Amino acid sequence: MPDPELERFVRGELDPRTFPHREHVRMAFEMLRRHSFVETALHYSQALRTMTEKIGKPEVFHQTITIAFLSLIAERMHTDSTRDFDSFAADNPDLMDKSAVARCYSPERLALDAARRTFILPEPAR
Repeated sequence: MPDPELERFVRGELDPRTFPHREHVRMAFEMLRRHSFVETALHYSQALRTMTEKIGKPEVFHQTITIAFLSLIAERMHTDSTRDFDSFAADNPDLMDKSAVARCYSPERLALDAARRTFILPEPAR
């Protein structure tokens, strides 16, 4: 079934100033339900870039955080039999917090310019 809000997201038409984190997660969930991870990563990243460029703040787009969140969501979707987003959100409240990626990355690593421009892996375990 088509999702008009997802279609608007993909076209970059949603205003990031009124687009809370939970909606970021919902759009990722809906895209991952319909497409492969690679396709979702491409289109989700493009949509976010378009949104941030439209408001004149392209620097707020962060590729590593984007891909890391998509990875967490995809992993949970594959281990969870949830069929709808509200149930998924209830089963995964930690993903509704923007800091969920902080479990994998240090603040210093996420602050790197390279992390903003491209996906970088977390620091190796010692």
